[in-house]
Amino acid sequence: MTGMGMAALAAAGAVLLVAGIALGRLTARRGVKSDLDLGTPVERATFHTLHTASLAAPPLRAGLTEDTARKAARRLRSLLGTEALCLTDRESVLAWDGPGADHHEQRVMVRVAEMLDSGRSQSVHTECDDLECPLRWAVIAPLTGEEGVLGALVAYGSRESAVLVRAATEVARWVSVQLELAELDRSRTRLIEAEIRALRAQISPHFIFNSLAAIASFVRTDPERARELLLEFADFTRYSFRRHGEFTNLADELRSIEQYLALAGARFGERLKVTLQVAPEVLPVTLPFLCLQPLVENAVKHGLEDSKSECRVTIAARDAGAEAMVTIEDDGVGMDPDVLRGILAGELTSSSGIGLSNVDERLRQVYGDEHGLVIETGVGAGMKITIRIPKYRAGVHSSAGRRSGY
Repeated sequence: MTGMGMAALAAAGAVLLVAGIALGRLTARRGVKSDLDLGTPVERATFHTLHTASLAAPPLRAGLTEDTARKAARRLRSLLGTEALCLTDRESVLAWDGPGADHHEQRVMVRVAEMLDSGRSQSVHTECDDLECPLRWAVIAPLTGEEGVLGALVAYGSRESAVLVRAATEVARWVSVQLELAELDRSRTRLIEAEIRALRAQISPHFIFNSLAAIASFVRTDPERARELLLEFADFTRYSFRRHGEFTNLADELRSIEQYLALAGARFGERLKVTLQVAPEVLPVTLPFLCLQPLVENAVKHGLEDSKSECRVTIAARDAGAEAMVTIEDDGVGMDPDVLRGILAGELTSSSGIGLSNVDERLRQVYGDEHGLVIETGVGAGMKITIRIPKYRAGVHSSAGRRSGY
């Protein structure tokens, strides 16, 4: 987790603790009792606060919309113990929980607009003409995100209360933390999608052209092989350009590589020698989508397109306890280690480093820096890439179905 994420979670915990203690003291003074022996009244109220907040958090982590606000409003009202509560964006009321919506909902946005100008919490008299209405005071607290004030949390009470002002302000800060975390999640998703688009763009147009040209060359001389290669090409492109899931399994990734190598073999013939050594027990292991294919394409490019001799590419996947160990090795032209370091650091770009920095960065994002690419190379010495993939990691789940071939 990033430093920003840790700071946000720490802030969220502190906010809930303050709100829980404030409400706990209020509950203790009112003499509320519980059938569960969870300690003092303050401790019981704090436990209740944390539990209620945990139920409100999931919808808020999806952002501030009518649907998420509606799901969270009831929990937040229970958290504060107010007569009514509403959540707004900058333009309108998103959700209302409690009485008074029929005549207060239209008025509240005028007060919210005043709060938006100052960016500070306000405690205001509702000036309600209905003598039966319990909503006499309102605390309007800002909900903030990376782009400033996103909306407001409005808590209604029957009287002015300093405790409600403090509690509503703190809960609004906690809600803001959830919204910021939601924005971080969306940013991470957009980044991963952009990285996958970049990898797709790096599937060489020359490779596609050459593959189709190789297929065409067999149409007259060997129609059956042309048909098989065309099916391999269709499956390869379908997998590479699929629109769902940022993770896949090793079986599907290796099957895509097998299709790529079949197409490359149609072009280079006997010059391309491939060895695959795969332990069956690691085939279900989940890994980032399009994580291995760019590395194999890089190996073929090093071995064949940059030289006139034959090339041997070895792909191995073995069980290493809690991890799957994958190695991709070629005996091609290799690379200057200083140039490689520049490519991985994003300081240099090179057609001979297809996908290396992209794959390395994604592996580090998903599994941590200790799981980045380990690359052994030198000029004229070929290249060996080693990847350590944890078999189990929270949040890493494959959406790919097991395909035939393994």
